[in-house]
Amino acid sequence: MVQHIKRKKPLFPGFFDLGGMRPRLLEILPHKGGTAYGLPAFGRDLVAGLIVGIVALPLSMAFSISAGGSPAQGLYTAIGAGFVVSLLGGSKYQIAGPTGAFVVIIFGVAAEHGMEGLATAGLLAGFMLLLMGLSGLGKYIKYIPYPVTTGFTTGIGVLIFSQQVKDFLGLGIDSVRPAFFEKWADHFRYIGTFNAAAFALGAGTLALMLILRRLAPRVPAAALAVCAATLVSFFLKLPEAAAVETIGTRFGGIPSSLPVPGLPRISWAVIRAVLPDAFTIALLAAIESLLSAVVADSMTGDRHNASMELAAQGMGNMVSAIFGGIPSTGAIARTATNIKSGAVSPVAGIVHALTLVAFILFLAPAASAIPLASLAAVLIVVSWDMSSVGRFIRLIKTSPKSDSAVLLTTFALTVAFDLTFAVEAGVIMAVFLFLRRMIEVSAIKMGNNDIITRLAYGEIGAGTKDQIMALSSQHLEIYEITGPFFFGVADMLQNTLRNVSKPPRVLILRMGEAPVIDSTGIAALESFVSQCRARKIKLCIAEIREQPLKALRKAGLVDDLGPDRFFDTLDEAIEAAAGDLG
Repeated sequence: MVQHIKRKKPLFPGFFDLGGMRPRLLEILPHKGGTAYGLPAFGRDLVAGLIVGIVALPLSMAFSISAGGSPAQGLYTAIGAGFVVSLLGGSKYQIAGPTGAFVVIIFGVAAEHGMEGLATAGLLAGFMLLLMGLSGLGKYIKYIPYPVTTGFTTGIGVLIFSQQVKDFLGLGIDSVRPAFFEKWADHFRYIGTFNAAAFALGAGTLALMLILRRLAPRVPAAALAVCAATLVSFFLKLPEAAAVETIGTRFGGIPSSLPVPGLPRISWAVIRAVLPDAFTIALLAAIESLLSAVVADSMTGDRHNASMELAAQGMGNMVSAIFGGIPSTGAIARTATNIKSGAVSPVAGIVHALTLVAFILFLAPAASAIPLASLAAVLIVVSWDMSSVGRFIRLIKTSPKSDSAVLLTTFALTVAFDLTFAVEAGVIMAVFLFLRRMIEVSAIKMGNNDIITRLAYGEIGAGTKDQIMALSSQHLEIYEITGPFFFGVADMLQNTLRNVSKPPRVLILRMGEAPVIDSTGIAALESFVSQCRARKIKLCIAEIREQPLKALRKAGLVDDLGPDRFFDTLDEAIEAAAGDLG
């Protein structure tokens, strides 16, 4: 005999219900029936973690430099956020750290509010992500329209590329202006300061990366290419002989110790100033981390926990801010590398973070020799991958004009104005287009012709046939609401009786095809009932579904119209109409 145990309902159903949230790392703990994790699995995770750590090393520094931070901040981010997300995340394979999606928004926040403001924005974004995870909003993030995500992702790729031109060409620009067109104006203005040696290192790094990606895709191309460029620069003494900038000449190298944690100076004025940017960071982090988790699932057959993943990303961002890092999210390329390298659990992500710790503690001086042109080459490849030019063009050619408009608008606003504004505008446009489509599929139509058709095919019982034939000649009208009955279509019902020259004596309103009704729809229905009373029309409502009926009952409309005017079937409503007319 199976005994069923009833689970207590949470105080707020669907909100802050932690029952389904469980870090994936717990799966490696010993369990009943044996040990789920052993030395062979740890060996695979160790190798994968070391490889991903090597891949993450140049990327973390490059993203941070491009965003206006220091290379050390990128490493602190990859360590802090990477460790926390692997420890507490909802995906077995996710690798977190700084990514290209944040470069533009971070650069703008740091330029306007300084690193203290950026740290505050990171803390706020982390808190928002934590709330998203705890409230179960992760399952809704995936509904961000595809043209919006493609538009701003392609735009970010273009912006990242434009930020690398200075270092790739070795231009002598002291301070690059953040705006896209101003930045390119500076590039052309300072083209006379072109450094051939820096360009040669950058072009060589780029070429070597592309060759390795094609011939040896499992090899960490970025790390090897940057290492080769660093060796060339060091042995040829290019920083001294050709004024090639390196991490050491610009930033003074990387500290050989981990930072002391500390909170930024937080004030209400700073919070108000960075709050919109924090929201954008949280939204982008949620989108990219869940997209990365979905990619990992498709590669492994696993299934991530979206709520746990968002909560972990939130805590990772807060830890990153406390340790002087920049905002982070799930990194698709590093997560895919982790899987291809043989990872079997979140231990690989922890090893990746510890690998970066070891680099800071023992090899930090070597990073000083890395040429900035080689890191710029790495990000040029990243920008191309992010842009997905082929996908962007295909969407424009194959999508409806409305989707193409959202795509191009989001892209243009991202490049020319501001990423925060672009995402907000793109989502708002997509919402309005969705509303338009819902209005197009919703309608209020006369149903008398449908009844005659049903009669012809014998779908209505013979007992009601004579009633219908008699009623059709006597002031009976049948109207049907199809589609969601919400504020976008409420006007249709208001105009229904106004457009009828000779009002019927009885009107049947069928609502079987209206799955939901909102407050505006209820108000429109109340007004419709009042119009019917004013014109002495008896109203019957047939086939109403559960949600609209509950809503009308709460609003008092069922009692106002009378429970006896609501019918489960059209036949019952017709019989009642016959009595009204008899």
